[in-house]
Amino acid sequence: MRPDAPLIAASADQGIARRRPVWAVGLMSGTSLDGIDAALVETDGVDIIRFGPTLFQPYPEALRADLAALLGGNAPVIAAARAEAALTEAQAATVTALLAAAPEIAPHVRLIGFHGQTVLHLPDEGITVQLGDGARLAARAGIDTVSDFRRGDMARGGEGAPLVPVVHRAMIAWAGIPAPVAVLNIGGVANLTFIGSDGGLLAFDCGPGGALLDDLMRRRAGLAFDADGGTAASGRVDDAVLAQLMADPFFDRLPPKSLDRDRFASALDLVARLSLADAAATLAAFTAAGVARGLSLAMAVGAERPSRVLLAGGGRRNRAIAAAIAARSNLPVAPVDDAGLDGDALEAQAFAVLAVRAADGLPLSYPSTTAAAMPAPGGALHRAALAR
Repeated sequence: MRPDAPLIAASADQGIARRRPVWAVGLMSGTSLDGIDAALVETDGVDIIRFGPTLFQPYPEALRADLAALLGGNAPVIAAARAEAALTEAQAATVTALLAAAPEIAPHVRLIGFHGQTVLHLPDEGITVQLGDGARLAARAGIDTVSDFRRGDMARGGEGAPLVPVVHRAMIAWAGIPAPVAVLNIGGVANLTFIGSDGGLLAFDCGPGGALLDDLMRRRAGLAFDADGGTAASGRVDDAVLAQLMADPFFDRLPPKSLDRDRFASALDLVARLSLADAAATLAAFTAAGVARGLSLAMAVGAERPSRVLLAGGGRRNRAIAAAIAARSNLPVAPVDDAGLDGDALEAQAFAVLAVRAADGLPLSYPSTTAAAMPAPGGALHRAALAR
């Protein structure tokens, strides 16, 4: 957090005119490129009333490969347009499947929060690209859809990420988890949310998540990921390589800050001479070291020491990463599932809540979560049909 930027107070959402709670669908496709998470949530945009069913649909391999080819923003425009169309159709099919599994809720769904697939994120240039056609999804699903969540924040000087912290606070309240607490989402990138005892927020991307390990396993073992961290747990960390990786100036920058998925892609070259197990162990340690550095920086700029770190995202299952975070941070570490939340669906659930916030013009981000100059609204609303 910038030294002159206060933590957001617990009263940030008090005094607003709230809508009647509605059911919303949240869709999330993370930078791990594994597939689509969908979730139903009943919310007024501030509080969570209840969680509904969730669904995960893996990407077809052809679509995953097309999306991977777009990372970095160097693909032809026609390739991006075709991938966006295919992605949107896949998301529409996921919504249909989710609602079919919840017939008692489906008639009451009023909004879809459609994050899309991030293929480029350059916060220093104010550029972020999430593939996804919100108008097409609204037409296909027949439900009003909010998309393009990040650019409103970046237009106000923010990093564009992370956007979920305000919902993390609502989830922690719903679960009755005492603050101060930290939520660590380990997707392709790792990001931290600190929730203070007064409800204050501080959030930022803290380093690589699982993307480097996924890429390593795909390239060298033909596997989508390191299941349960078994490969990493069987190897030894190369401390010299880890020191090189942690010398990147990103780790000395004060939060808030954010990352592109491929910000540390050169790490794969640095571990190329290592055995697969040692390379995986070193990359797992890199994720953990980034988290530990982030925890230290946050407390240095005024965040309360959290009572524990709750892990979300697919990376929470990697036992090598979880153990290394606990050892390096000297804090209790546990999956959010232990506290009654869904670590797989958490991000999708968050975008259901953010869709309601966006439709009502409520802030999605704050100076202490993205470094925006002011609390920032966001999202583009696409109507499924003309109002009658």
